[in-house]
Amino acid sequence: MHLRVDAPPQAAGVRRFGRSQKWVHRTTAALMGVCVATAACLYVPQLAELVGRRELVVRIHEWAGLALPLPALLGLASRAFRADLGFLNRFGPHDRVWLRAALRRDKRRASRPAGKFNAGQKVYAAWIAGATLVMLGTGLLMWFTHLTPIQWRTSATFVHDWLALTIGIVLAGHIGMALGDPEARRGLRTGEVSQEWAEREHPLWRP
Repeated sequence: MHLRVDAPPQAAGVRRFGRSQKWVHRTTAALMGVCVATAACLYVPQLAELVGRRELVVRIHEWAGLALPLPALLGLASRAFRADLGFLNRFGPHDRVWLRAALRRDKRRASRPAGKFNAGQKVYAAWIAGATLVMLGTGLLMWFTHLTPIQWRTSATFVHDWLALTIGIVLAGHIGMALGDPEARRGLRTGEVSQEWAEREHPLWRP
């Protein structure tokens, strides 16, 4: 006689992202990674000597920068992606509560209410989108040198270089926070998160 052992029930997953959102995030992340890596090779002397072929690195950096907005623009064809943009672009009273708690370093879950995206993610998305557009504009001024006066190109170079450094620091923080939350990474990798995580981290979200 064989005894059957029932497997423990698996926790039901909650759909967080679809194919379009995952594709936009991965493609944008890849292009941003190329921009940051090539910028480091252009501005850090040790990396420049190690890699060499500066002209090729410059061209890769320029074309990756030009392509950076394209994933989001193509993603607008997806209704799910447009819906997520609406969530990211909408601040409510609970977001102000979340930000006040973050400024006080209050880490209690009850003090940080959030919908599908918390206030920190909304601020980051708005900032990185604006920074990308500024980098694109200043990069074009630096690329087409014959179209603008030297004062414009000098100012564009100053803004481009210092904003690039700021983006690198902010991206490092973004990646660090992602590394500290395996369930959030799972949501971007598979599209699903656990019910327990969704209720704990995003209690106002109604999938």
